Amino acid sequence: MVPEHGAVPVDLLFPATGRTYAARLDGREMRDTDAAFRQFYDGLRLPDYFGWNWNALYDCLRDLNWLPADRHVLIIEAADEVLPDDASGRWALFTCLLRAGKRWSYTQKPEGVELGRLVVVLSCDAASVAPLKEQLRSYLEETPRP
Repeated sequence: MVPEHGAVPVDLLFPATGRTYAARLDGREMRDTDAAFRQFYDGLRLPDYFGWNWNALYDCLRDLNWLPADRHVLIIEAADEVLPDDASGRWALFTCLLRAGKRWSYTQKPEGVELGRLVVVLSCDAASVAPLKEQLRSYLEETPRP
């Protein structure tokens, strides 16, 4: 998680070599679940078979094979403003992101095969970092391992 005007060293986000796909989504545009799905659909160029629900989003995030990249960086600006009036949708979205991140972290790599990597960056104003971090911690404790 990064404060909105904070600095993150680029080498922490991007590998020294390889193809990287970066998607920038705007949490201010995610006022309801349809708008959230639209941001992901457009930003990640989700395939046409995307089912427009949380399970389908998770399935796509754990795959990402339609994007010709070795690494994937997903930046959500104003992450603290995502689904402001939908607590269950907010939980579903962040849980989906956490599960996908865990899935990429725990993927066994067959010898000689380098699988892609997913990095999710949540950006928000400095005052929102601590509350959002705490919220994510509580979600993390609730999510099962992939």
